[in-house]
Amino acid sequence: MRQRGAGTGLRVGARVLVPLGLVLALGGLGAFFTNYQGATVMGEAMTPTYRPGERLVVERVDTGEIRRGDVVLVRVPDRYQGGPVLQRVIGTGGDHVTSDGDRITVNGQPVDEPYVTSGDMGPTTEPYDVRVPDGRLFLLGDNRGNARDSRFFLDEQSGSVAASGVLGRVQDGVAVPAAWGALGVLGAVLTLVGVGLGIGGYAAGRSARRQTAYRRP
Repeated sequence: MRQRGAGTGLRVGARVLVPLGLVLALGGLGAFFTNYQGATVMGEAMTPTYRPGERLVVERVDTGEIRRGDVVLVRVPDRYQGGPVLQRVIGTGGDHVTSDGDRITVNGQPVDEPYVTSGDMGPTTEPYDVRVPDGRLFLLGDNRGNARDSRFFLDEQSGSVAASGVLGRVQDGVAVPAAWGALGVLGAVLTLVGVGLGIGGYAAGRSARRQTAYRRP
């Protein structure tokens, strides 16, 4: 009985770990790559918040989830040579955005901008007063002295861009993306361990059968 059961425990472990590992691996890694993507900062428009060469995690979001203050990766077909850029959401559809060349107000409320370097509003400091059309966003770079943002396109739908062009929102915290990634890695490890147990169980059972055959008269 001991010989016929040789490797049984290993094979049972394999039958449990392999499916479980595959579920975790596919679920974790699938969720990560479905909901997140990586991006590299290419310019200085968002300094000092994000510097050139910095790697960021970008979460894919629906247009209805975009909020003022979010830093988004956005593609505007007729601007920036069609490439994606990082900019901060100042106003969303229906917002009234004004600036006296220094301070910004949204719907009559001053916007606190600690991310902007004091006194670095840049060359485009002329006042503006716009209403953001529905389904669109008014975007500015944190480095106002080196950002070609909505201020430069005020004649084109108040400088706004389509919210549908947003590819994702920058995630400052990596806890959630890391958790999905870790879950996927754990699943991969469990799958490999299960495969190893299955191979070990098969080898043990085969060895036991050979020993039984050798002992027969």
